[in-house]
Amino acid sequence: MQQKSRLIEKLRLDALTDGVFAVAMTLLVIDIKLPENFHPATADEFLHGLAELQTQFLVYVISFIVLGLRWMSLAKLSRLHETVEDRYVHWSLLHLLLVTCVPFVTIVVGRYGAFAPAIWLYCATTILAALVALRLATLAELHIGTEDALDRRIGLTVIIVLSLMVAAFSFVQPKLAMWIYLLNVFAPAVRRWIPAPRQ
Repeated sequence: MQQKSRLIEKLRLDALTDGVFAVAMTLLVIDIKLPENFHPATADEFLHGLAELQTQFLVYVISFIVLGLRWMSLAKLSRLHETVEDRYVHWSLLHLLLVTCVPFVTIVVGRYGAFAPAIWLYCATTILAALVALRLATLAELHIGTEDALDRRIGLTVIIVLSLMVAAFSFVQPKLAMWIYLLNVFAPAVRRWIPAPRQ
């Protein structure tokens, strides 16, 4: 006899999701700071000190965009139904666990972005979160429809492909590899190339 899945109010899960994303996105900026011993004597020294933060700032912007796009995707799902099954909540909690890791991997790449393993850690976290989000899209397809589920899958597939490209490029040029993530802005164009599923 199969155990019946219990339903949980979506509002409760949404509140937790919003809180986790808000905290994770805020924590991203904590590591962007000038060194304690930074005491510029001229405007040029000050500007040079700010320029030294470019890697940390780039990784912060990339992480903020990725988390923002994930939150937007989940927020669109929120308005479509009021309850979710246990298994959806379990996968959501795993997704949120990975989201809370993003500030840490962002700090690692911001500090040690010249080393390929730091970039691999960031890519692995991003890929795992995207794979879990793909499972969430599959579980939600009944509520959001085939076309919306396809949109989510395309966006998540783009981030997985970009992560693999970043990891591969880090073998050659780790300092420049993270810039590849900015290609994520073309994800909507990829969706337009793929025909809508037939109902």
